[in-house]
Amino acid sequence: MDSREEEIVNYFDQSILEFKEGTSRFEAKLPKMTKGYFEFTEACFDKGAIAKKEKQLIALGISIYAQDEYCIMYHTKGCVENGASEEEFMEAIAVSAAVGGGAAFSQGVTLAMDTFDYFTQK
Repeated sequence: MDSREEEIVNYFDQSILEFKEGTSRFEAKLPKMTKGYFEFTEACFDKGAIAKKEKQLIALGISIYAQDEYCIMYHTKGCVENGASEEEFMEAIAVSAAVGGGAAFSQGVTLAMDTFDYFTQK
C-alpha cells in the first residue's frame, strides 16, 4: 500500500474513531439519551422483513442525500460488512442521486417558480 492509500485508509478509520470518541463524550453527560438512541438505531438495523444489507444500502442512500459524511462512511462500512456488491452499492448511490435531483427539480418547478411569479407580479 502506498502512502496515499494508507492516508485514505487512516482518514476513514480516524473519522469513525472521532465519531466514537464524540459519542463517548456525549454519553458521559447524557447516558440515558445516548443509550436510548443507540438501542433504537441498533433495533432498526436488525434483520427483519428487510435484510441487514438492504437496510445498510437504504441508510447509505439517505446519508448521501443528507450529505452526512460520517454516516456515509459508517453505512458504506456497513454495506461492505453485510456483503453488498459494488453494483448494489453503486445502484444505491444512483437512487439517492435520482431522489436528490428529483427533489431539486420538483421544488424548482413548483415552489421556486411560484415564489418567482409572486414576487415579479407584486
